[in-house]
Amino acid sequence: MTDDANAPWLIVGLGNPGPEYAANRHNVGFMVVDLLAERIGGKFKRAQKAQAQVVEGRMGAPGPANRRVILAKPMSYMNLSGGPVTALRDFYKVPTARVVAVHDELDIDYGVLRLKLGGGDNGHNGLKSMTKSMGAEYHRLRFGIGRPPGRMQVADFVLKDFSSTERKELDYFVDRAADAVECLVTEGLERAQSAYNS
Repeated sequence: MTDDANAPWLIVGLGNPGPEYAANRHNVGFMVVDLLAERIGGKFKRAQKAQAQVVEGRMGAPGPANRRVILAKPMSYMNLSGGPVTALRDFYKVPTARVVAVHDELDIDYGVLRLKLGGGDNGHNGLKSMTKSMGAEYHRLRFGIGRPPGRMQVADFVLKDFSSTERKELDYFVDRAADAVECLVTEGLERAQSAYNS
């Protein structure tokens, strides 16, 4: 699929479905797209053609920078995200370069954001599944969660809720991540990187 100036953007929050995972570090992608849905005044509903929940709407000020967006939360588990995301990409005719994965990132400090296009999966099972399913040339918004303390296993760490200390700043960081996605979609990667890659 070629990049088309009028094509929509598909913004995917990566996470695990179910209330027991809702506040986990691994679900920060869901938190960011939930906030974006609130901002565009949409409610998630079940997608017709994919195992996912979606909201359709527009982002950006009225005029040439206004973009059609589909916000999505795959309802498969994290390590199977590729199937639902690829199905949504194909259904909505979204060029791969207009897909944005919002995900937790162990290798950056808590709350630090990094936007990029393409690259490796860095051991992240959601990205691994997406890349296997549709190639690596999609955008990522990496939301730093830091490394596990002491000898805690990575899997245990990402599936734990944010600590009480982290929660004090979580709303601020999620808000900033949502701003970064909006900037990427309406103003482009370079502008968003210079504003939000700390």
